[in-house]
Amino acid sequence: MRILRGRTDSIAADREVTATLQADVRETGDPVVRAWTPHQHLAVGRRDARADGYDDARAAAESRGFPVHERRVGGRAVAYTGSTVAFVRVEPVDDVRQGLDARYDAAVADLERALETVGVDADRGEPPAAFCPGDHSLSAAGKIVGIAQRVGRGAASTAGVVVVRDHDAVADVLDPVYDALEVPFDPDSVGSVARAGGDADPETVARAVEDALVGDREATVERVR
Repeated sequence: MRILRGRTDSIAADREVTATLQADVRETGDPVVRAWTPHQHLAVGRRDARADGYDDARAAAESRGFPVHERRVGGRAVAYTGSTVAFVRVEPVDDVRQGLDARYDAAVADLERALETVGVDADRGEPPAAFCPGDHSLSAAGKIVGIAQRVGRGAASTAGVVVVRDHDAVADVLDPVYDALEVPFDPDSVGSVARAGGDADPETVARAVEDALVGDREATVERVR
């Protein structure tokens, strides 16, 4: 297994690094894990970008210092503050119709273990009106982790976000964004490792997530160029 660490100098270039991982795994057959802290920005999916209130949502985010970047897939808007940890595990697959639930279950268990490492006892699930609502989340004093999956020919990506700290900043930017998009959102539903009393150092959290996603597999570490 490969471990990819670090980030590039720009949001667009950094997102492109992650976008190429599925093709890499499809070609090599070697799984890869990445856990890092993206630059501050707001990531939106196609559904939000096509909504009637998107222009207002974009303006609200950018006025708060969150440049907006559209992603190819994914759920509702997610805010990265610079301390937020993003993660992805890309694995080869033979049949895109199989393994979806097993990959979700494995990722939830791995992230649960990572949070325990940094001192957070999280529950599975999320509070009502949480950011980027989904069935595969972890919460403690609010939603901390959200997980999604993308499956393509030859490779599957299980990815997500861990709110390490800055939960107030996340709530502050998402509140007007979700309001413009007419999506239910409760600012108090945003949790973080810090809010739950855990170790809120982003690098510590990223390494805990990385270790959990790798598990007992032998891995080599590479740096993002």
